[in-house]
Amino acid sequence: MAVTTILLGQSGEVFTDWLLLIMISLVILGSGNVAKHMFDTFMDVEDVEIRQVVARNKEQLAYFKKAGAIGTDFHNIVDADLYLIAVSDDAVPEVAKYLINKSGLVAHCSGSAPLTALDPRNRRGVFYPLQSFSVGRKIDFKSIPLCLEAESEGDLELLKKLGNTISDQVQEISSDQRKTLHLAAVFVNNFTNHLYDIGNEICNDHNIPFHILLPLIRETVQKLDYMTPHKAQTGPARRNDMTTIENHLNQLKNKNNKDIYSLLSKSISKKYGKEL
Repeated sequence: MAVTTILLGQSGEVFTDWLLLIMISLVILGSGNVAKHMFDTFMDVEDVEIRQVVARNKEQLAYFKKAGAIGTDFHNIVDADLYLIAVSDDAVPEVAKYLINKSGLVAHCSGSAPLTALDPRNRRGVFYPLQSFSVGRKIDFKSIPLCLEAESEGDLELLKKLGNTISDQVQEISSDQRKTLHLAAVFVNNFTNHLYDIGNEICNDHNIPFHILLPLIRETVQKLDYMTPHKAQTGPARRNDMTTIENHLNQLKNKNNKDIYSLLSKSISKKYGKEL
């Protein structure tokens, strides 16, 4: 990476001129879904060089064979401008320990791990893509919000430079804000998908194709482009339709599903000022 340092002002502050940044060299640590999607995306970016992918799972590493190098030895990590740690949240501090002798910026890709999960002896940052990643599902990073954090303006600019090569939604987000975003994301993504799974099971049990529900799911999401979730809420609990609610509860034979239906119905009714 070509960087020119200039001195400005009588106090002698040091500023970094990123205009001469030619190529960002990158090492990815991890081999899961996030690492694979990052790898696929950055491989197509002219200004990014993936020098190495390091992970413990030797079989998974075969996916990254087009990288400059691959390996399972965390004691043999090459030098780079930026190290992206794309592993489980609990493993971030452990992986970061292998990078304490590196001069490049170390950034993790976790939604819930704080910046301080990284070793303080490193230049530390966060490069968190706010999206759900699944195997075999190609995602256009242009629309994915990239939540960035760093301890210095220069490192933040480096993360922005990298982020802007793949996304149109790059923004600085603090550890506390990112922690809150991750919590909200679990509700709107993971929990709703679990409800889709329950709906799919109910359909399968009665020989009904689940895809009949897809237009309804799409409309529910698309409405959020022009109205708040609060205003978009519909259904028997919203209108206090006790007859329908009781019929649905009687239809459900799975106790867990019945409890979920009852809990959500009570939550919706309470939200709109009604008691079931």
